[in-house]
Amino acid sequence: MEKGDEQRVLRSLRIMEAIVGTSMPMSLAQLAAKTNIPKASVARNVEALINSGYVALIPDRRELIPGPRAVSMSIGVLGNGHFRRECRAILRKLVQMTGETCNFTVLDGDQVKYIERVQTKMPLQVHLEAGTRAPLYCTAGGKLFLSNMTQPVRESILMTLQLDALTERTITDPIALNRELDRVQKLGYGVDNQEFIFGMIGMAVPVKTSKAGVTVAALVCHATVARTSIVQLEKHLPAFRSAALELSALILQ
Repeated sequence: MEKGDEQRVLRSLRIMEAIVGTSMPMSLAQLAAKTNIPKASVARNVEALINSGYVALIPDRRELIPGPRAVSMSIGVLGNGHFRRECRAILRKLVQMTGETCNFTVLDGDQVKYIERVQTKMPLQVHLEAGTRAPLYCTAGGKLFLSNMTQPVRESILMTLQLDALTERTITDPIALNRELDRVQKLGYGVDNQEFIFGMIGMAVPVKTSKAGVTVAALVCHATVARTSIVQLEKHLPAFRSAALELSALILQ
């Protein structure tokens, strides 16, 4: 590695340490002061970290917080410990309430990764084990992540995705998909109407970090159309939003 490249990597790590190490959003000026890195260099490094999802910008305040990929790394480090046990307990309550499979997912590059799940006991099931990855553009959680990105970041990701028709209901037209993502953003939750797997529907609510409202994970419910409907799942939105707040508190501990 060239000396200049090494310096940029170390600067990015120092910036990430500063952002992750505080409970409050930080401005560029605060970051420069805390890391003792020139503000212009901080700005260049932060731009790259935002574009890659490691840092998120609060648009109306121009302040910075950990992004989805940083949170995903943190959850990976937590691994099999306290977070996973508490997460499963929350998911079990939702499964008991809905009778359907519930999942905790994070953004992983240009895919959704299932971190934890509790399966329904009903005989007709869709098996997606923890660790499984799924497309962004046709899943409830994936569309939720895309909808909460800034427009430039969303467009840059959509340009790299191959929008294959996984079912006859998959949205493969970029313009139509953008309209759907705008709708998801307004609703505050995502749905999958047999777009990923024929016969399966899903609903996802955001798990946010701090009062800034940046989505770092998604709480997702999967079901079969033979047993329920999206309208029925939507009746459980208050319970899912309450559970998302519990998960947010766990992440921030």
